[in-house]
Amino acid sequence: MITKSLRGLAAAALAVLPLLSAAPAQAAVALPLADAIQELPLAVESREGYQRTSFKHWVDEDKDSCNTRMEVLIAESRVEPTIEGACKVTAGEWYSYYDGVTLTAPGGLDIDHMVPLAEAWDSGASGWTAARREAYANDLGSERSLVAVTARSNRSKSDQDPSTWLPPLADARCTYATDWVSTKLRWGLSVDEAEADALAVLAEGCGQETVEYEPAV
Repeated sequence: MITKSLRGLAAAALAVLPLLSAAPAQAAVALPLADAIQELPLAVESREGYQRTSFKHWVDEDKDSCNTRMEVLIAESRVEPTIEGACKVTAGEWYSYYDGVTLTAPGGLDIDHMVPLAEAWDSGASGWTAARREAYANDLGSERSLVAVTARSNRSKSDQDPSTWLPPLADARCTYATDWVSTKLRWGLSVDEAEADALAVLAEGCGQETVEYEPAV
């Protein structure tokens, strides 16, 4: 198992799966939220051909018996989590920032893909290799990519973008917009007009929020 600060190590192998040889790491980027939104490519979205099974997820990439879900639960627990067997998280303390709920039992949590798999498909992942989609679905290299939240809030969000869904906790929305934009920029995903407009409106009320991301190789 790994801690939150070491997620990048587990993600390193996933990030290079689509490549025949390792590529140099790209430099991290930091931009004000409003400027970062302007960097997102604008494109019409299409869900044609999407299947959730196109994204192999919750794998044990580093072969330590902890799959991606368990890694995120371990990393995001505010106390030392209880782990049984090879790597089954059975207790801890998690704060679901979408709705401001604290949980101590992992059964009430989903691991949310910040940009849902279907939305990623719509926004460019349909043209990726299966290996790159697997890397995306298990991205431990950025703390923004995957987040433990209440199952209720995650299922309310489903595959929606910020033009149709925002966290019910108003104080979470600037963080959410920042995490969303960071993930899209990290993976080179596009936005449609409604999504871009919604993000721009959010940015107006988000002060000095900064988007930080490292492009996925």
